[in-house]
Amino acid sequence: MINIPAHQLNDGTTIPAVGLGTWPMDDDEAERAVADALGAGCRLIDTAVNYRNEKGVGRGIERSGVVREDLVVTTKLPGRDHGYEETLASFEQSRGRLGLDYVDLYLIHWPLPRVDRYVDSWRAMIRLRDDGLVRSIGVSNFTVGQLERLEDETGVLPAVNQIELHPMLPQEELRSYHSTKGVVTESWSPLGRGPELLADPVVAAVAEEAGVTPAQVLLRWHVELGVVPIPKSSSPERRRANLDLFGFDLTPAQLRAVGDRPRRRLGGDPETHEEF
Repeated sequence: MINIPAHQLNDGTTIPAVGLGTWPMDDDEAERAVADALGAGCRLIDTAVNYRNEKGVGRGIERSGVVREDLVVTTKLPGRDHGYEETLASFEQSRGRLGLDYVDLYLIHWPLPRVDRYVDSWRAMIRLRDDGLVRSIGVSNFTVGQLERLEDETGVLPAVNQIELHPMLPQEELRSYHSTKGVVTESWSPLGRGPELLADPVVAAVAEEAGVTPAQVLLRWHVELGVVPIPKSSSPERRRANLDLFGFDLTPAQLRAVGDRPRRRLGGDPETHEEF
């Protein structure tokens, strides 16, 4: 079984240095993938209401037989449930679908600045944490300005900001802000989308030099940045390889080569994207 190190969060809890993403798995695929990944040593599982697989994730956790206290289970609040009371009700529904007494990490999925209710949701999440129903609270796809507003209006910073991050979008400014504030950065789409990065000749050459797969090179690039990637894979062999990132290093030259490419966003812009 693969041993995975952990990062300390600003609330005193910890999070594994790599996890399993479950979008866009359905319930049955999520159940199989989660059970298999946990058996291989994964201890961080990421889902969301809008992934529509919380029930499958919960079944996979139960099927794995792994001690609950050893896991970090993440789910996310959807845009349609922004607001104080709405967040409390949405969380209870997520907890029921997961079949868990508590959730380890609860995130606001998107800020939806036009709706302008994310601070109300954040206040509800603080209550959930204080009531012991959530161990850590955080956000996803938030900008520096949105993070500052949460701290200014509530006095509480997120423990985690899960953002689009890969060699085409390394998010230097946001990562720097996180570092100064003790916010852990998680990477969604850490391998990009589609085969573009995995088939890149530079990445392939580095993989050959290091004796690992292209996906392992890309994920090790994240590890070297100090961020937490959460790759999704439907293949048991690739899931195991995606966890096996801590027995090799990339040289500074290799890291620069992997990250040396035109910048572009593959997903939505947090300032305008709306997902309900």
